[in-house]
Amino acid sequence: MGALSIAFLMVACAAQDTGAPAEKDLSQATRLFSVGFQDISDIYINDISVSDLALAGLGNLSTIEPDISVKNDVGRVSVSFGNQPAGIFMAPQKFDAEGWGNLTATALTVVSNHEGNKGDVDPEKMYEVIFDGVLGALDNFSRYAGRDEARENRASRDGFGGIGVRIRLIDTGVQVLSVMEETPAESAGLKDNDVIIAIDGETTVGLSQRDVVRRLRGPLRSNVDLTVARAGDTKDLDIQVVRAHIVPQTVKYERLGDIAHIRVSGFNQSTTRSLREKLKQVTDEANPSIVGIVLDLRGNPGGLLDQAVGVSDLFLTNGRIVSTHGRHPDSHQYFDAEPEDVTKNMPVAVLVNGNSASASEIVAAALQDLGRAVVIGSSSYGKGTVQTVLRLPNEGELTLTWAHFHAPSGYGLSRRGVIPDICTSGDLSKVDDVLNLLRTGALPIDQITQRRYIEPDDIKGAETLRAKCPPRQSESEIDVEVAQRLLDDPALFALARGATHNTATMSSGLAAAAATSQ
Repeated sequence: MGALSIAFLMVACAAQDTGAPAEKDLSQATRLFSVGFQDISDIYINDISVSDLALAGLGNLSTIEPDISVKNDVGRVSVSFGNQPAGIFMAPQKFDAEGWGNLTATALTVVSNHEGNKGDVDPEKMYEVIFDGVLGALDNFSRYAGRDEARENRASRDGFGGIGVRIRLIDTGVQVLSVMEETPAESAGLKDNDVIIAIDGETTVGLSQRDVVRRLRGPLRSNVDLTVARAGDTKDLDIQVVRAHIVPQTVKYERLGDIAHIRVSGFNQSTTRSLREKLKQVTDEANPSIVGIVLDLRGNPGGLLDQAVGVSDLFLTNGRIVSTHGRHPDSHQYFDAEPEDVTKNMPVAVLVNGNSASASEIVAAALQDLGRAVVIGSSSYGKGTVQTVLRLPNEGELTLTWAHFHAPSGYGLSRRGVIPDICTSGDLSKVDDVLNLLRTGALPIDQITQRRYIEPDDIKGAETLRAKCPPRQSESEIDVEVAQRLLDDPALFALARGATHNTATMSSGLAAAAATSQ
């Protein structure tokens, strides 16, 4: 107890000398770290003590103050600058989140009031440093987002009050790269390549991207007045736009001859709904002009799990779509298809590459395993984990890995990814070469290889498997051309699908295999 009292006395003296954060600020920081540490301890996929988390975070303070050192020795945590002790704290119990939260917050006052800082270190920066250290001790997909970044993350996932444009800054103002369909910007008459030269009467020249975004966004049903320069018009246009709820578009449809090419660039809360609308458009046009669908997931980094399930379900009538398994009891989840294929069993080719990850891998694996689609391209990224997002008291976010996900046939996708039916990577560069391999039986890649289970930490095993179709980050035209040729030729498409899948057996019997593989 004596050491703890000394530490607090030192902090109190520093506060008087340099204007350290008030007791209210210390209380807020304590709550932030306590909640964060408890969430990680409860949710993260691997068991980890709160003490290890806190010490990892405190150890990262050297990124702010190079000569700072934090040591845990015989139940005492000390903070020093060079050889000069600055604070000594009694270490709480290993899983005492509130105790370690208070210790961390108090240690930050020592750092922020150290000579040279003079109390002017931004608290949000300090929080970021601590949580970066904490999450650096976990896996690559767990991360912290501070208040401003988290706000943007939520806008991308859930939408925001805005007008519905993609923009970029240019010398003369803000160029409209594209106007989203069925948005206030489209209704008001904004067009691609318009240049916004003023927002609410104030020039846009010299504004940062963040400044422009903040001015264009606002409360729902509020007005924003734009002054627009349009090529071919001699006078600037005054356009008033009424803000509405905007969710970034992730689905784009175009006709490629007799093929419907649908690109899904991410999975936010509107992806399934948007794709359903595009697929209805396809089926309305289909008879007899459209022969198949290319679902392009190349470069898709993923997104919301429920949207991956929803997208898969648009093409399926039965079977297990995906299962998830982790340490937390709520992480054991099973998702099955509903009996409606909105495409009416139209042939489907799915495109993936080395940048197709997470939710996009769930979709590709489900449609492949259940015999619904031919997967074309290269091995996908191999991000076989599920993250959950938790809001913190400072309005920041923790994104924590809490489960592995498994394809319908039971294999986990961590490290190994989805192995396509028709590989177009490696030495292959011509469509005819790929199709000749298919005709001679060298393709498709056999199901035993595709469904081989690899332990998440088996790096060598994953590399050996992926070498059968090396991941390619670029988007090659050969993928689309092969898909078109297959969809145009039912006999070739049947060869590419390989043996018929027994989906009923899979849906009833393979969930147990996924559960026991942990």
